[in-house]
Amino acid sequence: MHVSHDVDAEPAAEISFDQFLTVDIRVGTIVAAESFPQARKPAYKLTIDFGPAIGIKRSSAQITEHYALEDLPGRQVAAVVNFPPRQIGPMMSEVLTLGFPDADGKVVLISPSVAVPNGGRLF
Repeated sequence: MHVSHDVDAEPAAEISFDQFLTVDIRVGTIVAAESFPQARKPAYKLTIDFGPAIGIKRSSAQITEHYALEDLPGRQVAAVVNFPPRQIGPMMSEVLTLGFPDADGKVVLISPSVAVPNGGRLF
């Protein structure tokens, strides 16, 4: 499945609310961020705490343009937590950290505007 990161891309096909509910998007807090020199595109390895029900998960994120490693721990992010794990170079990415493209197509993370409990589900 290809997802366009182009701001001028056509809207996706209409889906039902039940289809939307199958995508489990949760909030978590980044507890560690590391460089990921083995990635094909510049990326970081993130360790994210999604609370007691989901726990700690790992993710690869191409967010090097807007974020410094030292600024990421403590930041809350949104992620899809029910995709199968994906091998990204030498690491297994367990969740898909979400963001929007800026005017140049670089990733800007999605974060709640007010701190919320880890593990909360998007609705």
